[in-house]
Formats: sequence, C-alpha cells, structure tokens
Amino acid sequence: MAKTLPTAKTSPQIHNIPPVWDARSQILVLGSFPSVKSREAQFFYGHPQNRFWRVLSGVLDQPVPETIPQKKEFLLENHIAVWDVIASCEIEGSSDSTIRNVVPNDLAHILDHAPIAQIYCNGAKSYDLYRKYCQPCSGRPAVKLPSTSPANAAYSLSRLLESWQVIKK
Repeated sequence: MAKTLPTAKTSPQIHNIPPVWDARSQILVLGSFPSVKSREAQFFYGHPQNRFWRVLSGVLDQPVPETIPQKKEFLLENHIAVWDVIASCEIEGSSDSTIRNVVPNDLAHILDHAPIAQIYCNGAKSYDLYRKYCQPCSGRPAVKLPSTSPANAAYSLSRLLESWQVIKK
C-alpha cells in the first residue's frame, strides 16, 4: 500500500498593514502579500533578509532606514507609496506560489488622491496579480521589477540595484 504524505495547508490571511502614501506620492510600489515576518512586524518588507530597503536606499543614495517611523519618513520624503495587490488570500507561510482565493486591494483611493506617475510591482507574482485584478479597474499599466525577496536568489543585491534604477527616472 502506498503511503500518502501530508499536504501543506494554506490558511486564510487578511492584509493587516495600511498603505504608506500621501498626497505627494508619485511612485506606487506594490508587493503581492506581506510575508509572515512582515505581518508580525506590522510593516512592509519586515523579513531581515528582504533586500527592499537596501535596494531603495542604494538607488536613492540614502542611508537604509531601520525603524518603522524612519521607513515611513523615507518613503514619503521620496514621494513613494507602498502597498500590496492582495487584501486577503489563502497562503502557506510566505510563499507566493501557494497564494489562492485572492481578494485584491482597492487602489482607487491612492490613485485618485495622489499624483502617481508610475506603478512598479516588486516581483512577478505582484505583477501578474496586478494585471489580473487591478489593472482592469485602474486602467494603468505597471512595470515589473525583480523581487527583493530572499527567495529570489537569482538576483544579487548589485543586480537588483541595477534593475531598480528605473524608479529614479
């Protein structure tokens, strides 16, 4: 008789981090859904190995913000809004490949009240989800950037810095 292995279970999760933006935000960076570490920290890109803050700091030639208040100030001073495509979903841990039953965030409030000139997606999953769920409503295209996640081992920090230079233009 063949032995069956237990299958990993996804669990429903609700996005618990409000977007960071203000009426001066010109760039919107969208992730897919917060990692377990980010949900625990109650802020974006909270996993210590995620390179998001190092990449943005490197591209903008500024010190890496350490605390949540410093990160918020850094984003707003640089006219960058940050949020995620997904409001809720089923997900196993932090793995984008396990995302199911997506409910997208409504981006209209940000897009209607800030002069967002460009939307960037942090990784392929964010980009694919944006195109499927958000672009039909917003009518705005997004630019796919390589993920800053530690799971994206194909991209070194220097390669990410090179790819993300586009946000300065």
